[in-house]
Amino acid sequence: MEQPKIHPYIPIMIGVISVALSAIFVKLATADAGVIAFYRMLFSILIMLPFFLIKYRKEVFLLSKRDWVFSTIAGVFLAFHFILWFESLNYTSVASSTVLVTLQPIFAFAGTYFFFKERLSVKTILSAVIAILGSVIISWGDFKLSGTAFFGDMLALIACALITTYLLFGQDVRKRLSLVTYTFIVYSISTVTLFFYVLIKGESFGPYPNSEWFWFLMLAIIPNLLGHTFFNWALKWVSTNVISIAILFEPVGASILAYYVFKETLVTSQVIGGLIVISGILLFVIDLEKVKNKLFSKKT
Repeated sequence: MEQPKIHPYIPIMIGVISVALSAIFVKLATADAGVIAFYRMLFSILIMLPFFLIKYRKEVFLLSKRDWVFSTIAGVFLAFHFILWFESLNYTSVASSTVLVTLQPIFAFAGTYFFFKERLSVKTILSAVIAILGSVIISWGDFKLSGTAFFGDMLALIACALITTYLLFGQDVRKRLSLVTYTFIVYSISTVTLFFYVLIKGESFGPYPNSEWFWFLMLAIIPNLLGHTFFNWALKWVSTNVISIAILFEPVGASILAYYVFKETLVTSQVIGGLIVISGILLFVIDLEKVKNKLFSKKT
């Protein structure tokens, strides 16, 4: 496998910062969750369409049956991830929702172990535990065991499991497909899934005020075309585990943004939790680099 021109961690961190804006844009939009998700994906594939048709359309004919099945599953799971996560923001805070939806290592570690036989070191597991602990601390005071907040928290947790499954299937397919082709196919399948969801639910496709269309477009350009596309690019060279750990930084950024945009209080526990999340991520990255350096020294 060829080496990337830039270190995968750089696009991953840009992606994390981009997706941290997602919850803010969704909160600013007023349409139903399915509609927001549909237009987010639709605008994404419309922007990508010229690039795909000019340079990558022939790759579609090279896909195996396995690639089509895995890409379809990834697209459907991505669609329902957005539906459930966007819906959760109607019931709970930005902090709680993003904390729960980014607890992906819990699912990713299990998935990569069973499907790809990836071994996990003690330090890797420890770094994940530290980062997850920090995520929980960020919105500890906001977690509630009854009422609408609990319902929103559960929606976000299920959305977390769905996005991890999407990444796991993508990890397999991305090793054989170009970034543009894989992303365009998965986003298209996700868009079709969301279209029928909105149709069946009887939600309105429009008209909407200009401000609403602006947030739909921003969701497509920043979290999708920058965030998720960078994650898909990185999947060719790194494990789903790496991205899942990095995404734990998202609640930190989302909490800070929610403080300035929605005046959601940034309490001491969120600051402490944020620092713990960063510590866990750094421990994971340092440990991973040490392992890579050892393997490189053995080869040389």
